[in-house]
Amino acid sequence: MKPLERDINILMHIICYCTQIEQTVERFGNDYAIFKADPIYRNAVALCILQIGELVGKLSEDFRLLYADVPWRQIKAMRNIVAHSYGTVDAETTWEVIQEDIPKLKAFCLSVTAL
Repeated sequence: MKPLERDINILMHIICYCTQIEQTVERFGNDYAIFKADPIYRNAVALCILQIGELVGKLSEDFRLLYADVPWRQIKAMRNIVAHSYGTVDAETTWEVIQEDIPKLKAFCLSVTAL
């Protein structure tokens, strides 16, 4: 598989996890109070964020440099927080990621994969 094809394949997987986050929000409710109170809701989203961070780490360096305006390092850092904080991930920060960052990341991935 060529590097660009591999990167596109990774982006498609990221889109799937972004969609799963959207579906989780639809299922449980787009309400911070519900999110904060429900560990199953938070864990479902956290797993998707963790997977997105893993996938970002597999993108080629050339791809990440080509799209240097995307905060790749912060996406990977959020994965590390989820992976290593053992249930103490800040609900407010995670909610902001769900509400603000995930839709932007999904839109970016969709725009690149549509090329």
